Amino acid sequence: MKITNVEIFDINTVVPTWHPVILRVHTDEGISGLGEAGLAYGAGHAAAVGMIRNLVESYLIGADPFASEKIWETMFRSSFWGLGGGPVVFGGMSAIDIALWDIKGKALGLPVYQLLGGKTNDRLRTYASQIQFGWGKERVMLSRPEEYAEAALQAVAEGYDCVKLDPLVIDRNGKPIWSGRLGLLNPEQVREYRNRVKAVRDAVGPDVDIILDLHALLSPATAAQLAEAWADLDCLYYEEPVNSLNADLQGVVARSVKVPMAAGERIYTRWGYRKYFELNSLAVIQPDLALVGGLTEGKKICDLAHIYDVTVQCHVCGSPVATVAALHLETAIPNFLIHEHHTNSIKRFNTELCVPDYQPKKGYFEAPNLPGLGIELNDAVVGTSPCLRIP
Repeated sequence: MKITNVEIFDINTVVPTWHPVILRVHTDEGISGLGEAGLAYGAGHAAAVGMIRNLVESYLIGADPFASEKIWETMFRSSFWGLGGGPVVFGGMSAIDIALWDIKGKALGLPVYQLLGGKTNDRLRTYASQIQFGWGKERVMLSRPEEYAEAALQAVAEGYDCVKLDPLVIDRNGKPIWSGRLGLLNPEQVREYRNRVKAVRDAVGPDVDIILDLHALLSPATAAQLAEAWADLDCLYYEEPVNSLNADLQGVVARSVKVPMAAGERIYTRWGYRKYFELNSLAVIQPDLALVGGLTEGKKICDLAHIYDVTVQCHVCGSPVATVAALHLETAIPNFLIHEHHTNSIKRFNTELCVPDYQPKKGYFEAPNLPGLGIELNDAVVGTSPCLRIP
């Protein structure tokens, strides 16, 4: 089997800031595979398209899709920039790698999780993620504590027993704020951020878990200040309080607060994760398979984490391709903790990109049992977006 051509879709949606980048790899035996570069949000989707193109033209056309380990190593060592890393390079590599696993599973008639070691977890506990953007058909910006409580209750009514929110990223006027808060907060700010989380805890009661995501907006001192403000609200873990460019910062936070620490969506490959494991600063890692190096690298990172008794919650914020890739890995690994289901993953502008539409039932997912990833593009929808075809 040989790879003959590829399609790279730079998806346009009704949400101007949401641009999934999906790759479809074709072979001479009529089997195709899907992959994704995890740059659907923020700045970078156009760069991902260009990176995938360069990697495909240099290393993929004519290659054997079953040689995924060799292809990964070649891209890593021979691209020059692979040894420097970053989301664009590793996002492109990830898209290719995931597509190769999809092809292998289809060719063998097996779901990808079987190729990764088989089913370790029958059902995957799932949480409702980023409820500050609402938990319904429309994407909204929530500002008042009672709105956070209402969104949490909506998720709980659907069967979720865990929710995640960022209580800082939206201001009191409903506007997103992505700039950092590196100085100490004043009492009014602390009360505002505490009240949002407390409203959720009061609404859902003591038996629903709450995850706090800080999107790397804080300094270690501010992270400790807020951890103290939330200490009595019994949060499951504290996600990405500081940026990942300085691994020592995470260690400072981990030593200064009692709640478990999580991070990983902006950490790439085994080499990026190594120092965090050596510092014992993370209780939960969150590799994004569409950025970390694909399924090939994601599995190795999870195995390395297992040495340190660190559990795994894949970061999932992309198209349905990213969702199913995570489900297959999480089904296979023994140190799985919980699956992330982003609020965008329940909205039509995202779910309509692929068929079928996989959704959790009563707060639990199961990996697809169809060959490969178990998902295909909805060509009637993605066909309206720009597509780069090679050759």
